[in-house]
Amino acid sequence: MDELASQATLLGTVQDVSGTSVSVTLQGNQFSGLSFVNGQGYRIGQVGSFVKIPIGYVELFGIVSQVGASAVPERMAAEMPNGHRWIKVQLIGEGYKGGKFQRGISQYPTIEDEVHLVSENDLASIYGRKAEQHHLVKVGHIAGSESIEALVDINKLVTRHSAIVGTTGSGKSTTVAGLLNALADTSRFPSARIVVLDIHGEYSKALGDRANIYKVNPDPHNDHERPLQIPFWAMSFDELLGVTFGSLPSDGKAKNVIMERIIQLKTETLQKYPQPGITLDNLSVDSPIPFSLNRLWYDLYCLEFGTYYSDGGKTPIRANWAYEKNAAGDDLVGDAEKGVPPRFRKPKSVKDDPEKINWLPDPLNIRAQLDSLGAKLRISRFDFVLRPGKWQPKEDGELEADLAELMQSWLGSARPVTILDLSGVPTTLMNDIIGILLRVLYDALFWARNLSQGGRERPLLIVMEEAHTYLNDNFHGAASSIVQRIVKEGRKYGIGAMIVSQRPSEINPTILSQCGTFFALRLSNATDRSHITSVLTDNLEGLTNMLPILRTGEAIILGEAVGLPMRTLIQAPPKDQRPDSQDPVVCDDLAPELSMIPGGWNISMEENPNYDEFVLVWRQQNPRIVRQVEEEQKQ
Repeated sequence: MDELASQATLLGTVQDVSGTSVSVTLQGNQFSGLSFVNGQGYRIGQVGSFVKIPIGYVELFGIVSQVGASAVPERMAAEMPNGHRWIKVQLIGEGYKGGKFQRGISQYPTIEDEVHLVSENDLASIYGRKAEQHHLVKVGHIAGSESIEALVDINKLVTRHSAIVGTTGSGKSTTVAGLLNALADTSRFPSARIVVLDIHGEYSKALGDRANIYKVNPDPHNDHERPLQIPFWAMSFDELLGVTFGSLPSDGKAKNVIMERIIQLKTETLQKYPQPGITLDNLSVDSPIPFSLNRLWYDLYCLEFGTYYSDGGKTPIRANWAYEKNAAGDDLVGDAEKGVPPRFRKPKSVKDDPEKINWLPDPLNIRAQLDSLGAKLRISRFDFVLRPGKWQPKEDGELEADLAELMQSWLGSARPVTILDLSGVPTTLMNDIIGILLRVLYDALFWARNLSQGGRERPLLIVMEEAHTYLNDNFHGAASSIVQRIVKEGRKYGIGAMIVSQRPSEINPTILSQCGTFFALRLSNATDRSHITSVLTDNLEGLTNMLPILRTGEAIILGEAVGLPMRTLIQAPPKDQRPDSQDPVVCDDLAPELSMIPGGWNISMEENPNYDEFVLVWRQQNPRIVRQVEEEQKQ
């Protein structure tokens, strides 16, 4: 019986071995291109299919990368008769008969070794069974073998980093949602911890039942949507400068003065409100100690724009400052808390006028930066970072809530997923904000690595959507720098990255090369495909050549989280739990009276469309219409 089964799976014999590439001639009786094993039909010589080469107790496994006359070894092409059929196989791993598969090979095949089909029983043994191995999660099923589940090892998926790449419309967002739904199954993983950087606000709908959502403009009617608030004082000095002042004069004077003043303000806070673990001796400008940014801005504004009465030998002390006055004769000193600048009189040095007014000494030449920061303090759009709610320090540095509450809300919630919806973040700040969020998460988990709340006992997966927009190799911004650090060192501290992109060729090569697992959906661009091929550890050009012809929702999963590379139909979540990234329907294939899809070119436009609403959502930078009545009720 075994001999009959062996003959049924026999494809041909090895004729040439070159490195990991093996050339095989098909046996003469395989004319139909179809073979039956235990009642199951198998197509012979399919590119991307698996074969095995038994060598004693060991079986070598490979992937068919080439079929036909072009697969004949170049040095043998002239000697071979035209009737011979060839396939080329790339070796990828080995395993003992009936045992566990492992990547890499310890020996090579020799001439005339038999090459066999890989049956469904072989595939089931290689891919594992979820019931037997608790660290495996189902993401779909093997294309062409619906009875075999596509399982991935979450140990390798999370800590060894991963990438999900695919052209727009290939099913990338749905794949991410399906994968996160599997990972956030609290019945299997009650302590799962996932943070999603959602650039376009797509995942609230898909993961809303198992996620807390933080966004700049939260829906007051949704209990699980909360305001996104990032304390400016938890940033490093360089991060804070990028968000507040921007570029400073190259002489370094302004930067040094700002640094000294921040240290002074943090020192005053620490003296008045001591914090455990930090003293005046180890306090630095980067220490996450609260201080009043409004006070810093106000003091610097006065020094930069201020004037003083200099007649009669007066000195530039505050009592001699030359404020303008209002109609009531009061000095226009401004309001630091509201971001209102003081008004100073212009310098005056007229020969016959006894009143003399001069500039305050030692300007920093940062007038434009101070005007810009003052505007940000007055505009509500920047409140999420410059006026961060409970984490907004008073003038003396007092807080309503400390960082522990913020970290617990992001990382210690009862819900396994935290979505940081960045769709309301100003474009000019996007790269900086992403870099700050990632750096804060990395630093917190790095220093807490020996605690139960740290990443070693409860690893964190960070999902980075639209990664090519902020991890671009041509822009060495804050986000790219910290992600390079995460993918190089994060594994040791329980921090994993999942890079999601439609243009892998635009992502920094260092970041992409550190991803141990790839979910490659349809990729039409040759440059993108070459980048994926170049970072794979296996010799799988034949498999990656299939990327342009994959179906929507179909992926080739390669790397450390899977035993063998597998062509997989990803299990999509229910339609009402998919990301808000579906293509609009221009014209439904059903008649208008039968169509369930709102809108479309074949549907008559509504009477008197309300473009006041159109402009309202544009102005408020929020797709949800917030009526004035709702705002008043909220207050």
